[in-house]
Amino acid sequence: MSKQFSRREVLAGGLAAGALAFLPGLAAAATDPRARFGSAKPFSFDALKARAEALAAKPYEGPEIRAGDVLETVDFDAHQQIRFRDEATMWGEAGNEPGVRFFHLGRYFKAPVKIHAVEKGEARELLYSPDYFDMPADHAARDLPEDIGFAGFRVMAPGGKTDWLAVLGASYFRTSGPLDQYGLSARGIAIDTAASKPEEFPRFTEFWLERDGAGGLIAYALLDGPSLSGAYRIVSNAPNTGIVQDVDCALFTRTAIEKLGVAPLTSMFWYSETNREDAKDWRPEVHDSDGLAIWTGSGERIWRPLDNPSRVVTNAFLDTNPRGFGLMQRDRDFDNYQDDGVFYEKRASVWVEPIGTWGEGSVQLVEIPTDDEIHDNIVAFWVPRAPVEAGQSFDFAYRLHWVADQPYPAPVARIVATRIGMGGIPGQPRPPGVRKFAIDLEGPAFEGLDRSSGVEVVIDASRGSVSNEVAYPVVGTDRWRVLFDLEATGHDPVNLRMFVRLDDKALSETWIYQFFPTALA
Repeated sequence: MSKQFSRREVLAGGLAAGALAFLPGLAAAATDPRARFGSAKPFSFDALKARAEALAAKPYEGPEIRAGDVLETVDFDAHQQIRFRDEATMWGEAGNEPGVRFFHLGRYFKAPVKIHAVEKGEARELLYSPDYFDMPADHAARDLPEDIGFAGFRVMAPGGKTDWLAVLGASYFRTSGPLDQYGLSARGIAIDTAASKPEEFPRFTEFWLERDGAGGLIAYALLDGPSLSGAYRIVSNAPNTGIVQDVDCALFTRTAIEKLGVAPLTSMFWYSETNREDAKDWRPEVHDSDGLAIWTGSGERIWRPLDNPSRVVTNAFLDTNPRGFGLMQRDRDFDNYQDDGVFYEKRASVWVEPIGTWGEGSVQLVEIPTDDEIHDNIVAFWVPRAPVEAGQSFDFAYRLHWVADQPYPAPVARIVATRIGMGGIPGQPRPPGVRKFAIDLEGPAFEGLDRSSGVEVVIDASRGSVSNEVAYPVVGTDRWRVLFDLEATGHDPVNLRMFVRLDDKALSETWIYQFFPTALA
């Protein structure tokens, strides 16, 4: 699996917007967290990096889990009964500063994290107290030690009714995006995802939080796991201008790592119009993201529709100094989801913009089979080409754009739908082993063009044969459609690559798809 817990377990921890409600009108006895700080200590990002480097030179020690038997009883329902007292919100008194609230430990988040507040180069630890939380008198969490600690934190929108940033579990974090609806997650690092050995989940063990003076938040974090340690600086701007996060990280390896996944994104894809025949649910589509977009170092724009394969599949897109990649939710039409509870059409897309040169490597996409929407089964990240050995250090900087669409639009047409069905010609006998692909595109590159303009479809298939390819405008819309038949059999996948051109000029993104003939047999 790509995670240690399912989507439903994540929701149990409160990553979903509004997952932890707040009780109005709490008594004045609610604790003010500003009275519960430890002593001040000097703090800087350079010092944090030095600490991470020193930590990596020592054998790994996992987190201490205290009162694990009690925490095991704090399941989804019990965790939902624990309410953070809104009067105890750290900061947020002024309209232009973030208010921070904290998550309680539970079955799915047993390892506590330390949280510090930073001001003028000094840090004070926020000391846990059960007084921060309200819960029923007979709640199991009342049997926990008085210093059990926090599970994570979230940053509230002005007014304190909803949150726009949540950090909880391993090294996961996410924002509500421009449409105020949580979906996919980012995380600090991915270690050996879909590799020959079990995946590791290093965790953020400590946080240092600092106000930026403009409504945003600077979060420093110490990362630790069996194979490496790291120091992170994540600058999250205020959501009223669109959520962008600048990430700087310094990594120090303890052991050799088979696959180092930088800037990892984790999402969910069950089915869309592409694999609708696999659906067991009444809704037309169910997914947080519907495709992987890549802007290569050479300038090519790539669109790879997501799939829900029958086995774990990894695809690597080789590149040098990529300009960006991301998991996108392009379909924004409610009619294509019909879910007025979780609003998949509002789920954020996330675009990773490398800062500086990342050298040679690959954007890798991992797709894991799922039979429900509760599992995050899609992972995308950058993997450096060079082997990662023990005792090495790495520095990466990148910008995360939480957006409705790609932040740097391409001048070419983009792919908006991929459909697969029976091949051949309607009204005539359908040839066995032949599938028809229908790919819809839209964009200004097609303006002024029609069927007689000489628009050409360029297709490459790794095996099998392609026929009946054509591109034409869809009547009554601003879209164009590409149709072609693929004849291929067997269990091995067929790697397809297609784009549309006029003369020598590309009019569209490059569409890439991995098709399994037996999936539609």
